[in-house]
Amino acid sequence: MTSGSGTSAAVTKPETAKLSKQRLRLWLRLLRATRSVEGELRERLRKDFDATLPRFDVLAALHRCQDGMTMTELSRFLMVSNGNVTGIIDRLVLEGLVVRVPDKKDRRATFVRLTPKGVTAFGEMAEAHEGWVDGLLSEVSAEEAADLISLLSRFNETQRSR
Repeated sequence: MTSGSGTSAAVTKPETAKLSKQRLRLWLRLLRATRSVEGELRERLRKDFDATLPRFDVLAALHRCQDGMTMTELSRFLMVSNGNVTGIIDRLVLEGLVVRVPDKKDRRATFVRLTPKGVTAFGEMAEAHEGWVDGLLSEVSAEEAADLISLLSRFNETQRSR
């Protein structure tokens, strides 16, 4: 061979295949870890608060945006359909945790926000949730957590720009 490109291609192809397999293993490990933690959180929310993870997610989103969100904003933020959010909001309204407020500028839109009772209920759940996650990830050091957060943040930025 007179060109180094033939040798380079022969070396690159197996390395590329190996990297591809490694990335697949990474994805499967991430998925398994996520499902494991999520399953445990679902069970604990159900057992300790008679709540679901989607319900917790709705309360968390509303807690972040104290002025309220439209149903469309909430659906987009949670990446679920309006129909999914509507059922959860209906139940939260009946329990007095959330209130619907008409938008003064757009009569077709309605804001939803936490009531004081909702703020208190979510606060209790959020505190327990944080403790559960801390316990479930207790084998991860501060340095490892920082490294993982950095890597996953970079990955998420790359995915958003596609």
